[in-house]
Amino acid sequence: MRILLTNDDGFFDDGMEAMIKIAQVLSDDVWVVAPQEDQSGMAHAITMNHPMRVTKHDEKRYSVTGTPADCVIMAVRELMDEKPDLILSGVNSGTNIGDYVNYSGTVAGAMEGMHLGIRSIALSQAYFYGGKRDVPWDTAVQHAPDVIRKLLTLDAPISTYFNVNFPRCSAESVTGVEIATQGKFEHALKMEKRHDGRGRPYYWVVFDGEPTEGQPGSDIAAIDNNKIAVTPLQMNLTDSKVVSMLNTLDW
Repeated sequence: MRILLTNDDGFFDDGMEAMIKIAQVLSDDVWVVAPQEDQSGMAHAITMNHPMRVTKHDEKRYSVTGTPADCVIMAVRELMDEKPDLILSGVNSGTNIGDYVNYSGTVAGAMEGMHLGIRSIALSQAYFYGGKRDVPWDTAVQHAPDVIRKLLTLDAPISTYFNVNFPRCSAESVTGVEIATQGKFEHALKMEKRHDGRGRPYYWVVFDGEPTEGQPGSDIAAIDNNKIAVTPLQMNLTDSKVVSMLNTLDW
């Protein structure tokens, strides 16, 4: 089985090292095509207004001056002689759950693979925060291969891709796997105003909020209960219920 790896945290991130360990349990034909720099929050963006460059670091190892979606397209259309059988995007530092799935470059890497007709899975690891990140990578490394194997036995539509999130606990403390729906956060993105050395303002986007309460069965609840959250996703954004409502109008 040929596996393509990408991420949004960048080619040199620790999460890519974790991803390589996971993939090598599954296959000896592992390719890495990942962004040269951190592309977190870029969602499904593609680069259209400036050229991209590719750096070959080793056999089957490339970095690209582009987004996760760019990397998947570059790998499949340009760098690989044959399509991969599986695309794994991650392991992201931090969860991609609830509404934040829509901002995620990690999830978008899997989404682009789905567009290309390739089974694709996004993987993210929750972390502890006490002034700095403490990411329990071993949780994903130990549990991901079995989760991936089981997903690959499923005869799911190729238009479906999977979002897998690992809880912020040790590998031994994981309490199981939950097939979860995408949860809901109150909008919590804010602009934090700061000043440079000459007194001029600049801004950081920051997360500041808590998930809405009472979401049993969601990816948010699964992570809170030390479970691995597995959520099937699809690209079609049509609101079928409102289509039915619209058809009742006299057009």
